[in-house]
Amino acid sequence: MSTATVDDAPAPSAPDRSQLRRVIAASLLGTTVEWYDFFLYSTAASMVFNKLFFPDTSSFVGTMLSFVTFAVGFVMRPVGGLVFGHIGDRIGRRQTLALTMLLMGVATALMGALPTAGQVGILAPILLLLLRIVQGFALGGEWAGAVLLAVEHAPEGRKGRFGAVPQVGLALGLGLGTAVFALLQTVFDDDQFLRFGWRIAFAVSIVLVVIGIVVRLAVDETPAFVAARATLDTTRTPLRQLLGDPVLRRNTIAGCLARWAEGSAFNTWGVFAITYATATLAMNKVDVLLAVTVAALVMAVVIPFAGVLADRFGPARVYGTGVLLYGIAVFPVFALFGTASIAWFTVGLVIVFGLIHGVFYAAQGTFFASLFPTEVRYTGLSVVYQFSGIYASGLTPLILTALIHSADGAPWTAAGYLVATALISLAATAWIRRVAQPAGSTLDA
Repeated sequence: MSTATVDDAPAPSAPDRSQLRRVIAASLLGTTVEWYDFFLYSTAASMVFNKLFFPDTSSFVGTMLSFVTFAVGFVMRPVGGLVFGHIGDRIGRRQTLALTMLLMGVATALMGALPTAGQVGILAPILLLLLRIVQGFALGGEWAGAVLLAVEHAPEGRKGRFGAVPQVGLALGLGLGTAVFALLQTVFDDDQFLRFGWRIAFAVSIVLVVIGIVVRLAVDETPAFVAARATLDTTRTPLRQLLGDPVLRRNTIAGCLARWAEGSAFNTWGVFAITYATATLAMNKVDVLLAVTVAALVMAVVIPFAGVLADRFGPARVYGTGVLLYGIAVFPVFALFGTASIAWFTVGLVIVFGLIHGVFYAAQGTFFASLFPTEVRYTGLSVVYQFSGIYASGLTPLILTALIHSADGAPWTAAGYLVATALISLAATAWIRRVAQPAGSTLDA
């Protein structure tokens, strides 16, 4: 097995500055579009799909069923991660990313054209579920490829900054999705919004996807992959190489556990908080969406600065620090939510989602990429991110909804669960810093 690592890519020279700008644009725009599509569904799940696709149920059951289809997307992401990870490690990062974006865009646009349960009955939620499966499959290969496109092109000493670029796309994608929904709910009344207004947000995806694909195809293949391609071991699949090496296998398991806090955090503050605020706390929907948008935009500003910190102190230290702060902040933030004041709700979200989450999310891509050599890095990164996404991300809204429902609306059991995920991730992060790394790896302990 080759031992090429993140820092094995040759540093781009001054004439390559235009290429670096294209890399940044492709990573940022691509992940913004992909996450806009994916989390557009999560916003619709808590405000639209539970009414239009599961209408003959109680509010609680309808929301739970809607979140079940949300979770299915995360279940499919590991499948997509394995498929696109293999393609990305054998054919290249660039083509793989264009394909994932095309699949995601088509699925999202079709969601906006679906008939409701009132029009076609049980066929409506079935079609919704199938398109969610395609979404999850496509996103399974997106994140790792976008991170590698940035990190493997990055100049020496700037891996953390470049690795943070795709993470900004997530914040912008979420902010754009919630902002579009807030705008549509302002322009249309409730009846108009449920009849046709929500579909506009999904139709916008087509334009964004076309732009994203064009930008991504304008980027060269990463230097690290080009260098490794000549010595690839094609007798074994990347997954077999990953699982057959004891160090890589141990890093994969630890990485999955280390990501638990990040996955639960994002889907608590970016997804579940919307339902909790509007359904349990009876807060105004538009105000809540705007609060999430503000927090997401703050995160987009924080992430580049946290990327600089990752270059200076090491991505593992920055990631672990963010996870620690998240665990400390959970209970106080839920106390702020409990005031049912939009001002305090916004303050809480900005602190825990915009600031704290922005810190460890910025370091995540570079941190996990450093665990694997080039020839299995796409697969390894996908496995860590997407398999952990099932329990860390996809199930979080379901778990929190069930815990709060069983506690008659009190959030403290749910908050305890989130603190537990932070403790698990802290322990796993500390373990990763102590295990032996692949030869030449630059995991900064």
